[in-house]
Amino acid sequence: MEDNLLHEELIFLNYEAESREELLRSLSAELEERGYVKESYVKGILDREKIFPTGLNTEGVKVALPHTDAVHVNKAAIVIAKLKKPVIFKEMGFGEKDVEAKLIFMMAVKNPAEQVTTLSRLMSILSDKETLINLYNCTTNSEVINILTGVLYSN
Repeated sequence: MEDNLLHEELIFLNYEAESREELLRSLSAELEERGYVKESYVKGILDREKIFPTGLNTEGVKVALPHTDAVHVNKAAIVIAKLKKPVIFKEMGFGEKDVEAKLIFMMAVKNPAEQVTTLSRLMSILSDKETLINLYNCTTNSEVINILTGVLYSN
């Protein structure tokens, strides 16, 4: 597992965006401003989302897991955004269905070998309706980190 992927400065509660593109651009800018990703990250994530959509119609709270190649990343992190109102993503897989995502896990993974591990650990949260609802109901960044630390870093 990569060093700590969770950073309080990258958790956004009650985040607002009008569209998927606006959301991805603004969250990418947050990562870039703080030095986590290169300037190319935003194009990488927008391009990848068109070809490989990341919306999931999960029970409890709908989510999206946008990410792109490690070549665009300076240091590993996960941005967590709890949206004030849902943003439409296309469903992972064939991208035919819309997903009204309200919880975004945007990954910047530096080591490609770790991406699969990180994704699979995140997926364990996504199949747990209670955990998703608890995450969405968090009111502080430290609450979010406490819940996710248990999932991402337990052996």
